[in-house]
Amino acid sequence: MDDLLVPTVLPAGTIDPAAATPGYPATTDRHLKRLRVQQILDTHGAHTLVLTSFEALSWYFDGVRVSIATGGPPIIAVAVTADSETVFCFNNERERMLQEELPTDLGALVAVPWHQPLVPDALAAGRPGVLHESAVQADLRAARASLLPRELARYRTLAVEMAQVLTATLSEVTPHSTEREVARQLGTRITAAGGEPLVLLIAGEARLGFRHPLPTAAPLGQRSMAVICARRHGMIVNLSRWVRFTEPDAAEQDLAARIAEVEADAFAATVPGASVASILADIAHSYSAQGFSAGEWERHHQGGPTGYVGRDPRATPSVPDRVAPGQVFTWNPTAPGTKIEDTVLLAANGIEVLTVDPTWPTTEVRGLRRPTELLL
Repeated sequence: MDDLLVPTVLPAGTIDPAAATPGYPATTDRHLKRLRVQQILDTHGAHTLVLTSFEALSWYFDGVRVSIATGGPPIIAVAVTADSETVFCFNNERERMLQEELPTDLGALVAVPWHQPLVPDALAAGRPGVLHESAVQADLRAARASLLPRELARYRTLAVEMAQVLTATLSEVTPHSTEREVARQLGTRITAAGGEPLVLLIAGEARLGFRHPLPTAAPLGQRSMAVICARRHGMIVNLSRWVRFTEPDAAEQDLAARIAEVEADAFAATVPGASVASILADIAHSYSAQGFSAGEWERHHQGGPTGYVGRDPRATPSVPDRVAPGQVFTWNPTAPGTKIEDTVLLAANGIEVLTVDPTWPTTEVRGLRRPTELLL
C-alpha cells in the first residue's frame, strides 16, 4: 500500500474552509475529490483519469444515480484532468441526467448515441497519459476511504433511518409472518425513504442455518434474522437484527455474547494504518479464542470497509488495503445460529456505531452499545 495515495483527511463533522472554492457550490465536496484524483494522476504520471464504475462515479458526483437497473452498468462516464472534467452520457438519458442528477457546474457534457461505447477511442485504455479505473482500483479505494464532511453527514442520516426501518418493520411481525412479507415491508420502507434495497435477507426459525437466506414463503416461527443493505446518495449501509417470541435460553445467550466478543476484537483491530488483512487474521484468531471452530471465519465472509460498495473491498488474506481515519466499516462475524452486523465509523476517538436506533434493545460490549434480540 505504500504506493497508494494518502487522502486529505478532515476531522469528522467538520466543514473544510475551502468548501466555497470558486466554481464549486457549497453543497459539494467535489473540489476535494478532484485533489484526490490529481494525486492519482501525479503518482502514475498521467494527465487524465477515466471513471466508469458505479462506485467511482457516484463518489465523484456526490451520490448521483448513474444506473437505470439496480446494479446495472452506468449510463455516464467522466474523464477527469487536473483542471477539467468531461462527462459522457447516452443521448437518451441526457436531459434527465442534466435536470435531475448531474451537478450544474459541469465543465462539459458530451451526448453519446445509446448504441455506441460511452468512452471515445481517444480516451481508450492504453492511450498515453490516460488512466482507466482497472489500472488504479486500489488507488481509487484509498481516495474514497476517508469520508468528507458532506458525505459523512449524508451517511449518518441514512444509517439512522435504515436502523429505524428495521425496528419499525420487525416490531410489527408475528410468528406467522412470512419471510417474503417481511422483505416486502422492508423494501417498501427503504424505497419510501429514498433508498434502494440492495440486499434483503430474511431467515425464519427453520432457515437460520443459511448464511444468505433469500426470502421464501416460510413463516418466521419463534426466532428470525433480518439483514438489509440499503443505498442512498450512492452510499451503502449494512446491518442485521434478530427478533424472537420466546425468551432465549442460556446456550443462545452465550452464543450471542461470544459472537459479540469476536466483533469487539474486530473493532479493536480497526485502527488507522492497520491492514485489512491483519484485521481479518485477528477475527480468525478471535473465533478460536471465543470457543468457536478454528475454521469458522472461512465459512462466511467477515465484512470489511464499506461506503460506495457493500464491501470496499471485502476482507481477504490477500487484500492490500490499509485503514484510513474517517473510514466506514461493516464487520459481520457469524456462526450457526448467530450473527452481529452494523455499519461503523472510525472516528477520532475510535469506533462509532452509525446504524443506531435508540429504541432497539442493546447491551454494552467493551464500552459500545451493541444490539440484542428484540423480544416481542
